[in-house]
Amino acid sequence: MYRDVSSCNTYNYGDAVYWDARYLQEAGSFDWYQRYSSLRPFVRKFISTSASVLMVGCGNAVMSEDMVKDGYEDIMNVDISSVAIDMMKRKYQFIPQLKYMEMDVRDMSFFPDEKFGAVIDKGTLDSLMCGTDAPISAAQMLGEVSRLLKPGGVYLLITYGDPKVRMPHLMRPSYNWKIALFIIPRPGYQRPEECSTPEKSNLEQVPLTENGLLSPNFVMEDPDSHFIYVCQKLDDSDPNNIVPPYPLSTDAL
Repeated sequence: MYRDVSSCNTYNYGDAVYWDARYLQEAGSFDWYQRYSSLRPFVRKFISTSASVLMVGCGNAVMSEDMVKDGYEDIMNVDISSVAIDMMKRKYQFIPQLKYMEMDVRDMSFFPDEKFGAVIDKGTLDSLMCGTDAPISAAQMLGEVSRLLKPGGVYLLITYGDPKVRMPHLMRPSYNWKIALFIIPRPGYQRPEECSTPEKSNLEQVPLTENGLLSPNFVMEDPDSHFIYVCQKLDDSDPNNIVPPYPLSTDAL
């Protein structure tokens, strides 16, 4: 399986020791990639405010807090770092809509099958892809996400990984996910004044080839854009809902 090392360095981002040390040094809040204000159109479009939500790799981000302010009623936040979880438990002890648990996303057996209506991942899969045994770790996490999603539920993945490096992991037939791709510019991106192409809505779905890749003619205005994969779990009991695997290109293997 293809391993994306485009944004990796020598740190093992799948290790609790690394994250505990980091959160001890960085006591303030930090949201990876995008703030809720930028992601809100996607969250509101695909996740009901009454859905039970699992936020994987929550860290010390304020996204869950912002979602509660926006009407979301039940968010379980998990992270491998005991330091981050203890910090967030104290911070939000009087907000009943927010719950926090120390947990490795590669083993979330504490939760029963089909527990959540939505799972949100902002950079956690990316972190595992930079750790040791990256393909195995990714498969373990995604298998757990699939197990925990209710039929019809959504896994919302925000990542720097383009389809070439993410679709091989997301399109395992056992997950039975229907996947839609969206692309959002990085925070602070300014569209060049000389750009002549019509400006598109971030909510406009990006078409993929039959191999699950971007078209060779597709051009991103911002090369550092983030990719948003909306993976809806189909009902396995309905034979019409079985998603065939993409015929992945040899570049992705």
